[in-house]
Parts: sequence; C-alpha cells; structure tokens
Amino acid sequence: MLNSNDVNLLQRALDALVDWENTWQLSISVNKCSVLSIGKCTETLSCLNVHGRLLPINKSSVDLGVTVCDDLKPRTHINVIAAKAHQRANAIFRSFVSKNINMLKRGFLVYVRRLLEYNSVIWSPSYEQDIDTIERVRRKFTKRLLGFKKLSYMERLHLLDLPSLELRPSAH
Repeated sequence: MLNSNDVNLLQRALDALVDWENTWQLSISVNKCSVLSIGKCTETLSCLNVHGRLLPINKSSVDLGVTVCDDLKPRTHINVIAAKAHQRANAIFRSFVSKNINMLKRGFLVYVRRLLEYNSVIWSPSYEQDIDTIERVRRKFTKRLLGFKKLSYMERLHLLDLPSLELRPSAH
C-alpha cells in the first residue's frame, strides 16, 4: 500500500532526474510526463512535480505503442488497435483496383496483422471479448474477399491458409 513516505521517495527520485538532466544537459519533456497509478491508491499523487510543474494523473498511458491502463487490463489497447486495423483493412480495399485474393491477403498480412500482433506478448488478451474484438478484424476482412462472403469464418481461414489469431503462436 502506498503511503506518504513512498510519495516523498518518488518526488526525490524525480528531483534526482532533474539534477541528472542539468548535469548532462539533456532536457526532460515535462509535457510528456504524467502519473499512472496502478491499483488502489489512497495516497494523493497530485503533488508530484518536475521543474515545479505538477504532473497530471492519468487513467492510461501509451508507451512504445502499447496503451497501459491503471487496471493493467488490455481492453483499451485492444480497442485502439482494432479501430486502427479496421481503418487499414478498409484502406487496402479502397487502394487496390485488383481484387486478387493473394495480393489483398498479402496487404492484410503486411499492414494489418502486424498491427494486431505488435507487442502481443505484453498485452496478451485473455478475455473472450478481447480476443473476439481482435478476431473481428480478420472476420470482416476475409468476408469482403471476392467469393468468400457466404463461407464460414473457419472455411475462409482454411482457404487462405491462415490460422486464427487465437491459435497463432505469438510473434516475438
């Protein structure tokens, strides 16, 4: 459990970071700094500052392209990447005049699947709803392929020689 001593220790660490900044003449982008309190926190963190500027307290933060929430659940991250993936998948269909299935599949693998799998080792979904949100991107994409609309999702994956994301080993 966080207490006032912990908050003081954290502020001292921030002050030491400012000293390091001055020593090495490297600037800290205070506008990009914030506090993300994970778990139950009864102690106020609103007093933490860098260069006298109070740090905002956020419910989530993006680091290396992964959205981390205060409850450590990946749902927010999954919703963000699924929305981007749908946009990219739609762009593939709008961009290619050819409806060649292999070319569209390759476009999906290069531009969409890598987005869906990026850093999945860190945010690996365990809830069925989250897995379904990710899988929905592929279901919608494969259904739009010429001659695939009436096929079941598993039949579409089989014809395209694609494992489901749920069964696919994580890309490291």
